[in-house]
Amino acid sequence: VQLQASGGGLVQAGGSLTLSCAASGRLFASNRIGWFRQAPGLEREFVAAIRWDGKHSFYAESMKGRVTISRNSVKKTGSLQILSLKPEDTAVYYCAVDKDYGGDYRFAANYDYWGQGTQVTVSS
Repeated sequence: VQLQASGGGLVQAGGSLTLSCAASGRLFASNRIGWFRQAPGLEREFVAAIRWDGKHSFYAESMKGRVTISRNSVKKTGSLQILSLKPEDTAVYYCAVDKDYGGDYRFAANYDYWGQGTQVTVSS
């Protein structure tokens, strides 16, 4: 599986962005696609995840209400919409796939495939 994240950019605080993740290769209903972010000097942080069949979605508590994760299994894409952006949302955002759906969705180590990341910069 190969992943290509896109949609990042420079946004003013209060604005919104929708990030996309294009997947190539075979994905199964039980696979999980997740979004993480990493700011300079900080560890990679879980943002949201969803089963590839769309049956379950998960969000970081700190971002609930501001983010929506979705996927289009026909187009093989995942999306992350972020509303009311804040300067502290500035980070590189990564999409990832967990092929086993067995581990804790919050941990980056449980994901097997990663995209290259897309930079989101929020100005105050």
